[in-house]
Amino acid sequence: MKAWLNRARRRIWQALMYRMVFGERTPAGVLLAHTRIAPSTCIEGGHGLTLADHVFIGQFNFLDATAGLTIDEGVQITNFVSIVTHSSHRSIRLLGRGYATHAGGEMPGYVKAAVHIGAYTFVGPHSLIEAGTRIGRGALICAYSQVRGEVPAFAVMAGAPARQVGDVRTADAALLAQFPEWAEHYRAWAGELPQALEARTHG
Repeated sequence: MKAWLNRARRRIWQALMYRMVFGERTPAGVLLAHTRIAPSTCIEGGHGLTLADHVFIGQFNFLDATAGLTIDEGVQITNFVSIVTHSSHRSIRLLGRGYATHAGGEMPGYVKAAVHIGAYTFVGPHSLIEAGTRIGRGALICAYSQVRGEVPAFAVMAGAPARQVGDVRTADAALLAQFPEWAEHYRAWAGELPQALEARTHG
């Protein structure tokens, strides 16, 4: 009986609290028919969020869009990811108790910069993307990465702070050789196939 009640409770909770439904809208009211955002994800400063279609944002993420956050088509953000566009980590030390009552003008040492995540990038769980970061298209951000600054397109990033440890096109080329029927889908967003990039590099 107790096991049945637990299963029923989980089903009800999932249906009411964590169910993901296709179809979001931009602040201008444009329907993004294939975009899903989990209800447990917190979005701060939603007016600063520019969202494309075919985006997936999973459970228990924190997205700070107060200084501008652009998420391009096909981006997948898994779970427990933080994306911040501001930080007070220096200001609180400079201002001390004055931080709470500061008025007029920018706070000294306050960090505020937009974040851009390129198309078809994958952001692994428990990652942090810091203010001012620009991630190129097709990148792979490994779990537990701390990302800051410029990330090249197709880069595999890992570590804290994150550094480039590979290029997704190496594995993509092997997969497309195995599944050539998907080549045109890849080319549609990437512009060219990874085989062509490799041939040009080694030619």
